[in-house]
Amino acid sequence: MKTSYAVRRPVYNEYLVRERDRRRWREVGLVMLVVLPLAGALLSYTWIHLEERDTGYRIDRMERRLEQLLESERRLRFVAARLQSPERLETIAVERLGLAAPRFDQLLFVEAANGANGAMGVSSAARAEGANRD
Repeated sequence: MKTSYAVRRPVYNEYLVRERDRRRWREVGLVMLVVLPLAGALLSYTWIHLEERDTGYRIDRMERRLEQLLESERRLRFVAARLQSPERLETIAVERLGLAAPRFDQLLFVEAANGANGAMGVSSAARAEGANRD
């Protein structure tokens, strides 16, 4: 025997209109109010952490570059000091330029400050030597 439960009846839903569930939209809004600030805070924390890491890497690179530049400066100062040494300059003057040390009669002696104006002058002996040569 067939019961009414076994009989399929066609359903005509084309004229049905579903009401909007206002409670569901309130719940979605409440979830968004909770989730969006948390997501924003998480994104902000991640961004700040990445910027901090990148800044640390940049500082590390700059410190290494500073050390390289300081080492280069030390080497260049050493080379400059070696190139300016009196022994080297004397060797170049004698060997390359053919210069010799001045004789005593070629020397001019500078006197101490003359009077209040502080002018430096050539000694009278040196002037006399210069006058004798002319």
